[in-house]
Amino acid sequence: MFTDSHCHLSFPELAAQLPAIREAMAQAQVERALCICTTLEEFSDVHALALAHDNFWCSVGVHPDNEGVQEPSVQDLLTRAALPRVVAIGETGLDYYGMEDRKGGRSIADLGWQRERFRTHIRAARACGLPLVIHTRSASDDTLAILREESQGEAAHRAGGVFHCFTESQAVARAALDMGFYISFSGIITFKNAQDLRDVAAFVPLDRLLIETDSPYLAPVPFRGKTNSPAYVPYVAQQIAQVRGIAVEAVAEATSHNFDQLFARVAAC
Repeated sequence: MFTDSHCHLSFPELAAQLPAIREAMAQAQVERALCICTTLEEFSDVHALALAHDNFWCSVGVHPDNEGVQEPSVQDLLTRAALPRVVAIGETGLDYYGMEDRKGGRSIADLGWQRERFRTHIRAARACGLPLVIHTRSASDDTLAILREESQGEAAHRAGGVFHCFTESQAVARAALDMGFYISFSGIITFKNAQDLRDVAAFVPLDRLLIETDSPYLAPVPFRGKTNSPAYVPYVAQQIAQVRGIAVEAVAEATSHNFDQLFARVAAC
């Protein structure tokens, strides 16, 4: 019934309890999950999850916030993207959040390596025809600009994908939608102070919506502050159903269908 379009089951908090997580998913009617890669070093573990379970798939990519890891080339990504049950490139994008505290006082100009890494992922996605999983935090203008630049003059070969764990404005959502991207909402949408985000969820067309947990992070209310799990993605669907005034079953059906449409290779795996 439900599909978690973004989770990190290879992370230690979840990998050690995978059987219990899978049982909880079954009880919550969460039928499928996309396991997201954040470093090339991690890829073999993420890919192993997808190979071992017929309701898991995976991506390949290097998260924009990861430093001191193997820097991907286009060929690195393409080689792994060609493997069975790999259905997306990412997560990738830009993260400028907390420049003073988290990035040692560096300026946005100092993060050129993030922008170049993002371009590498876009080029790989275009080359292999897989969708991008986009992470953008306090960096929406540059994220959108780079996506436009990399696709300029070649609309037929534009890289599509999803803006995951969306926390931006309605204007950013509109721009992403205009470029053909899907928008995915996480447990943040259930937080008390997230009314603006709930308004965005009401705005995004139902046929362009996805739901996710981003587990082990961002557990929805009533589990906020605890370790998140794909079994909690129905709480995201329930919140979207509430703000749109429709049944949660309609959200589950639409977002699972959208998952199939975006990650078209799922059907072939």
